[in-house]
Amino acid sequence: MSTVSTHILDATAGVPATGVTVTLASGGTPLASGVTDDDGRIGSFGDVPLEPGTYTLTFATGGYFEARGTESFYPEVVVTFRVPHDDRHLHVPLLLSPFSYSTYRGS
Repeated sequence: MSTVSTHILDATAGVPATGVTVTLASGGTPLASGVTDDDGRIGSFGDVPLEPGTYTLTFATGGYFEARGTESFYPEVVVTFRVPHDDRHLHVPLLLSPFSYSTYRGS
């Protein structure tokens, strides 16, 4: 079974995005959630084992920027990804700014 972690970098400020709620879901059903730590990371989602399939990570980005008094365009970012048929850890980083974002498959 695979597991997943995430990391958010506020690319505008050049700092980790702390205090962002992230929810892991499958087929619209929430499986687990967490809040990014002082390094902008969630190391695991309660060690929820992921069967092969399609999942989403929903990042509550609007609240993050609102708390900083920064206008932003995206109230949330939803990243859909596929878990392959092997046992490995997946890492899904998010590079974030108030009016754009990007993501990639990390290691």
